[in-house]
Amino acid sequence: MEETNQKRIYNLFASDNYAGICPEAWLAMQAANVGFVSSYGDDLWTERACRHLRQVFETDCQVFFVFNGTAANSLALASLCRSYHSVICHELAHVETDECGAPEFFSNGTKLLHVHGPGGKFDLAEVERVITRRSDIHFPRPKVLSLTQATEVGTVYTPDEIRAASELARRYGMRVHMDGARFSNAVVSLDVAPAEISWRAGVDVLCLGGAKNGMAVGEAVVFFDRELANEFDYRCKQAGQLASKMRFISAPWIGMLESGAWLKNARHANGCAALLEQQLSGIAGVRIMYPRQANSVFVEMPETVVAALRSAGWQFYSFIGSGGARFMCSWQTTEGDVLQLAEAVQSATLAS
Repeated sequence: MEETNQKRIYNLFASDNYAGICPEAWLAMQAANVGFVSSYGDDLWTERACRHLRQVFETDCQVFFVFNGTAANSLALASLCRSYHSVICHELAHVETDECGAPEFFSNGTKLLHVHGPGGKFDLAEVERVITRRSDIHFPRPKVLSLTQATEVGTVYTPDEIRAASELARRYGMRVHMDGARFSNAVVSLDVAPAEISWRAGVDVLCLGGAKNGMAVGEAVVFFDRELANEFDYRCKQAGQLASKMRFISAPWIGMLESGAWLKNARHANGCAALLEQQLSGIAGVRIMYPRQANSVFVEMPETVVAALRSAGWQFYSFIGSGGARFMCSWQTTEGDVLQLAEAVQSATLAS
């Protein structure tokens, strides 16, 4: 048992996907596991989850549930585009770097055009340059601007930044998609209502993350413009994303939203990351690479320190973002876990 616990600590900072199912999501799934219930989303659990999301976002949005983030992003983008269109995203965006070509596949060829920008965010001048550099029939027509919230390097777009990006997109007849795998972490970080960094700021469709927030599986695709959701259910079915026992995907959302766990979990994860940033910033030879605004900390360390940590069994990614080591906190991370990691980094630094 001791060995298992130690291994858990060493693994847990690699990804917030490594965490288990939080109690609120687990109990909601258990509550839904009673009797016989209609399939394919025609059930009271799914209806109730959709109703809660409409209350959270303060608008009559259209909601669909899919198994994972790759499907959510890819199908949402495909619904906004034709095959000869293009999607503009940041060069570090998950849809560009980590979806294995799924957005292009499900849209029958829509091209992703990536742009630069500091801290994982768009440089809007660069976005406009990409939109306007060509308008001939030989170039894929820009149709969607895709933002990641929180970004792949742990920064967050403010309401004003989202609004400015959306206004730019609108000027050129484009739609706005948001990859919100860690949207809850951004809500907590900014201390704003969810509507303020989604539809009120100009977002047309949000892919709202559940798995990284404490669920077993399941993302919500939220269309704020209901007309854009026309026949999206057919896309889900064709892509193998229409769950027959849909209640087990939708019920955890009820548990998370009714209890407030979706924000409590995010607040806890952000707090652990803030503590980790504080601990690591005081270690000589360790540099914090980006402002810590959500639940991840990116650090630059000497290669000898990186090697020593890996040799000791610590697991973390170093290819996400633009180099450096990424340490990710989750709802299950503890203050003790954070202090143990910081102590390991300190020891490795002193020994190098």
